[in-house]
Amino acid sequence: MEKAFKNEIKSQYPYLCNSKILIAVSGGLDSVVLTHLCNTAKLDFSLAHCNFNLRDEESDADEDFVAALAKNLKVALFIENFDTEKYAKDNGLSTQMAARELRYNWFETLRIKHQFDFTLTAHHANDSLETFFINLIRGTGLEGLSGINADSNYIIRPLLNFSRKEILAYAEENNIPWQEDSTNASTKYLRNKIRHEIVPVFEEINPQFLETFLKTQSHLKENEELIEDYLSLLYPKIIGKTAYGYSLDINYLKKVPNTSAILYQLLKSFGFTEWNDVYHLLDAQPGKMVFSTSHRLVKDRDYLLLTEIDETEDKVYEIAKNEDFAMLPMGTFSFLAVDDIHEKTSNCIYVDPGKLEFPLKVRKWQKGDIFYPFGMKGKKKLSDFFKDKKLSLPDKENSWLLCSGEKIVWVINQRADRRFSITLPNQKIIKITFSL
Repeated sequence: MEKAFKNEIKSQYPYLCNSKILIAVSGGLDSVVLTHLCNTAKLDFSLAHCNFNLRDEESDADEDFVAALAKNLKVALFIENFDTEKYAKDNGLSTQMAARELRYNWFETLRIKHQFDFTLTAHHANDSLETFFINLIRGTGLEGLSGINADSNYIIRPLLNFSRKEILAYAEENNIPWQEDSTNASTKYLRNKIRHEIVPVFEEINPQFLETFLKTQSHLKENEELIEDYLSLLYPKIIGKTAYGYSLDINYLKKVPNTSAILYQLLKSFGFTEWNDVYHLLDAQPGKMVFSTSHRLVKDRDYLLLTEIDETEDKVYEIAKNEDFAMLPMGTFSFLAVDDIHEKTSNCIYVDPGKLEFPLKVRKWQKGDIFYPFGMKGKKKLSDFFKDKKLSLPDKENSWLLCSGEKIVWVINQRADRRFSITLPNQKIIKITFSL
């Protein structure tokens, strides 16, 4: 296995030979063997050990073992103790998910702080097989059936082409000690149940099941890459950038084969789960919406509009009197006393300061808002004004108002209210400019 590992590094991860590496070591068989293999390959590495404090004396024994391993190999060691159960409770996670989140967050912190190039974990072929079954049971797309990624976000898994049997044989042949996690034998965890009860059934039917799976996994990954290549060609024809997110061309989507699958691939990273509702938006009435926890998809005539869920909808910001500048989340306002009206652009207005009531307020528009548009007679509902301008729902929702008391001074960057305009010669004038 030592020779095979060196060949794996040389062929698949040659950059590791000149990298500063952090190895995640639990003290168990897989991570200890990975450490020894990296040592024989003369890689530049340090060790990182997480004590999750979930197994009492066993957890402490694992920590002591890894400390002795680092001392024996004369490499640096980082150890972090976690209150995993508290973190799980505080964040509404299972204990396993909490431990995963804690360790990967800590690995990334170490990588950045100490300038490691990559973090190595000891996931192997059997882990990938078990992950396949877990995702299959829970329901997944093609990417969930492709097993564990060999590298992602500075995480490298160089043992993925090796089996647990090979790793165990290497440890026994080289008299390498390791710590045995007693929970690995328990089938109360889904992964262990798959490992001890499900996989053996398949191996009984096909003794070469793991090798067969690895070939199948390779084909699945090739298909996944093919889909990604196809999407990269479709993407610029379907997706457009807007001021508040992205637009998806409905007419083009309807022309391509497997529209629902394309929608899934384009939108899966935005947290949507109700995929039938997403697909039905294509033929829904304008204004129909589908939500994820972080984003919203809106039907708007010929496009689906993807935007983040707005958390500033009900916020009101104030601008005090005599402020020359006001920096607010939506942009910056400047107030300048001038003698005359020199230019008129969409991002500035000229007002009579004597008509302003401070503090001025900046807020989103609300249903029922009316104003007196400059250059028009009478008053107008903002909803009708937006309709005349054919604004999309996100454009309407992201329209900010500058208000004096209850009166609208300016539909920002769109239209001023004539009630605050200059009506007399030689009077004081304030130029208000807004910039993003």
